[in-house]
Amino acid sequence: MPDTTLLETFPTPSESCFLIEHLNEEFTSVCPVTGHPDFGTILVRFQPGAICVELKSLKLYFQSFRDEGIYYEAVTNRIRDDLVECMQPGWLQVVTDWKGRGGIRSRIIAGHGDVPECWLRG
Repeated sequence: MPDTTLLETFPTPSESCFLIEHLNEEFTSVCPVTGHPDFGTILVRFQPGAICVELKSLKLYFQSFRDEGIYYEAVTNRIRDDLVECMQPGWLQVVTDWKGRGGIRSRIIAGHGDVPECWLRG
């Protein structure tokens, strides 16, 4: 199981409304059916509440998926749930883009809260 105890936080440095995006271009997990590695890009977008996630801890958390046999959809929803529990953001969106396998590429999007129109993008 991915290790949520790795996630560390710090107080949000501003009370104004702002957007944070963290992009992990080297995410790996394992296909639970074939045992082959899955490679993806993870984009986490959120409006912070009182706390933000610290980047080194986020990197270590992402790396804890490396040997995990887990489907794309479960990865995306698990990251969303763990980060919402950790930070309690105003809203959060996780977008995972997976390298093609068998001619099929996948993109999974999971959200929490209402993303304001001004922050929506494809």
